[in-house]
Amino acid sequence: MTSLNAGVIGVRLVISLFIQRLLAEIVGEAGIAKIGSLRNLLEMLSSFASIGIFSGVVKYVAEHKDDKEQLQKLFSTTFVFTAFGSLTVFLILFFGSGYLSETIFDSPDYVYLIKLLAVIVPFISLYRIFNAVVNGLSRYKKLAGIDFVSYLLSAALTVVLLLTHNLDGALIAIAITPALQFFVLLFIFIKVLREYIQFSKLTFKIPMAKSLLAFSLMSFFSTVLLNYVEIDIRVMIQNRININDAGTWTAMTNISKNYMVFSGAIFTLYVLPKFAGIHNKTDFKAELLNIYKTLLPLFGVGMLLIYFLREYVILIIYPDFHGMSPLFKWQLMGDFVRLASLVLGYQFLAKKMVKNFIFSEIISLGLFYFFAYFLTDIYGVEGVVIAHFLRYVVYFFVVLFLVFRYFKKQQKTAE
Repeated sequence: MTSLNAGVIGVRLVISLFIQRLLAEIVGEAGIAKIGSLRNLLEMLSSFASIGIFSGVVKYVAEHKDDKEQLQKLFSTTFVFTAFGSLTVFLILFFGSGYLSETIFDSPDYVYLIKLLAVIVPFISLYRIFNAVVNGLSRYKKLAGIDFVSYLLSAALTVVLLLTHNLDGALIAIAITPALQFFVLLFIFIKVLREYIQFSKLTFKIPMAKSLLAFSLMSFFSTVLLNYVEIDIRVMIQNRININDAGTWTAMTNISKNYMVFSGAIFTLYVLPKFAGIHNKTDFKAELLNIYKTLLPLFGVGMLLIYFLREYVILIIYPDFHGMSPLFKWQLMGDFVRLASLVLGYQFLAKKMVKNFIFSEIISLGLFYFFAYFLTDIYGVEGVVIAHFLRYVVYFFVVLFLVFRYFKKQQKTAE
């Protein structure tokens, strides 16, 4: 699975480098900052539109894939949730487009973009749910194919619209990418979806509402608040320093997100279903060490290479983004600790440890917000990536304590 995923991600990285270079040359730092805000908004919408139940669907599909009755209950509940979420988000985006344009992009010029997103919302929610089914069934090859084809199409669309309509074209391409992803997934995976989802028997009943709402709550803190904080910090950099530095920080996070995509796919395809089936401390520790021994050395070597070749990376991708070099050290160290933390943190999702998950996310986001605002006055934009590193060091130890406290309680209950 790792090898297959690595191949797809490798091709994506090459294409992404080309597109990022093109964007940097055509739209500059200010444009990169606006694109960053749009991507943050799309992440928030993917959670809101599907009521944040992606991880819940992955978990329950993995657990009940041979139980048609339970699956029907799951998908009926999911259908109601996504219908409600999509309608609500559509109304907010369409009628609040002016306010959102000013708040997110600091300009009234992007009302059209917010309204376009309102139309795309149903595709965002359906893609999110169907993608969760693919993950829950652990169909690695299918998922790799969906990911690869949809990325190629969205990349081609981005390049064409960027060259013909500049920044507006790039924003439109990014906004309609979820619709492309949805149709590609449907084309490749429709037979399997029909096998597991009896569309004609879906009802407006919500028998698994309580179980899935726990994941909604967790998604709100992990996805919605995180992206809101990133938008707010980008606006803070723009106001306290300038929009070019906001674009420089966004470019650094873009590089980070490109290599962290690999870990994200591994987590949902392997770690979450695996942890869901582990119920004692011994097996958990063995699996955790196995994942660490496999992933951390690979990422460690990769991150060292990126650090020592950072000047070439900047020259290739963001040639005119002066001031990026000092950001690499803190961003890479923070991402390495983040990777180790996220592996542990998936136990919260696997075991539906809602309170622990929310507590750790509040700590993480609160520290990032506080450190970023405090350190920016001292170190400028570098203070934001220092905050990123400090936040995940604390987060790692908090999650480590909470996970092993859970197993200690389980052991006492069993006795």
